Amino acid sequence: MTWDLDAPGVLRLPSGRLVRGRGLGRPLPEGPKPEFALYLYGKEPPAVEWESQWVRWPDFRLPADKPAFAAALREAWQRTETERVELACHGGNGRTGTALACMAVLDGVPADEAVAYVRAGYSPRAVETPWQKRFVSRFG
Repeated sequence: MTWDLDAPGVLRLPSGRLVRGRGLGRPLPEGPKPEFALYLYGKEPPAVEWESQWVRWPDFRLPADKPAFAAALREAWQRTETERVELACHGGNGRTGTALACMAVLDGVPADEAVAYVRAGYSPRAVETPWQKRFVSRFG
C-alpha cells in the first residue's frame, strides 16, 4: 500500500516512492493511516496504533545518535517501497524536512540538491537551521 500523492504532506521521491511528512502537533490527517512511522523527537513521542520507531532529536538540532538515525532512515526508506511510511516531528518542518531531505539522498537526489528538492515538493519551510542544511549536504 502507498499514499495518495494528493494527500497533505506526501513527497514523491525520484524513484516514485511516496513518503508522508507531518507535524505531530497537528491533528492526524484524514485518510489512510501510516503502516510505519519514524518519529524525530527530543522525548519519547505519544503512542500510536501502527508500528513506529523513535529517534531522539531535540528541536532545532541534529539527531542525538547520528548512526542510529541513519539506520532508522534506511529502514524507513526501504519500507516506502511497499508500505505507507511517515516521518514526523512536532512541527513537521525542521527535523521532518531534514529527514525527508536525507531520505531523498538515499533515493538518489544529490546531497547538495536535496534541501531544495524537499522544499519544492514538501514544504518551503523544510530544514530550518544552517546545521540541519549542512547535515543533509554531508549525509549519505
